[in-house]
Amino acid sequence: MSQAKELRYLQGYSPQLQQQALELLEANRTTAILQKKYPQAHDLSSEKALYQYAQAIKNEFMRSSAPISKVIYDDKIHVINNALGLHTFVSRVQGGKLKSKNEIRISSLFRRVPEPLLRMILVHELAHVREKDHNKAFYKLCCYMEPDYFQLEFDLRLYLCHRDRHGELWN
Repeated sequence: MSQAKELRYLQGYSPQLQQQALELLEANRTTAILQKKYPQAHDLSSEKALYQYAQAIKNEFMRSSAPISKVIYDDKIHVINNALGLHTFVSRVQGGKLKSKNEIRISSLFRRVPEPLLRMILVHELAHVREKDHNKAFYKLCCYMEPDYFQLEFDLRLYLCHRDRHGELWN
């Protein structure tokens, strides 16, 4: 596997950090590092539990934002396209009124990751309810909801690289 393909989830990081990640992957040290940091997968496997968890985060940090109508795991989201989850704003005409809904879809591959990593994805998608673009205000909101946001994002991306090379960590 080429280095670029092997590190595709870490493309936005410095060459030095990518090199360190590659060395860890080649020595299969990512297993021990990630499992020590995140020993077990979350238990939010049902969509009802996922919705309630996302709603609790939203209620704590974004009470005045538009409501979330749906939070689901989606088999159609391919992480290869760099999407960990999707936030969609759906508008429909019902009768004479225009109804709009915010929906969050999380890639099904995250049904079995540790809770902090799932939380980071949900925080990211919830931030899109208020900030559509990945700008300074967006990341400030992410860090407000999850102070370790950037570390968790890196760890999740390292896990994805690990998964491609060595397989699942949490079953």
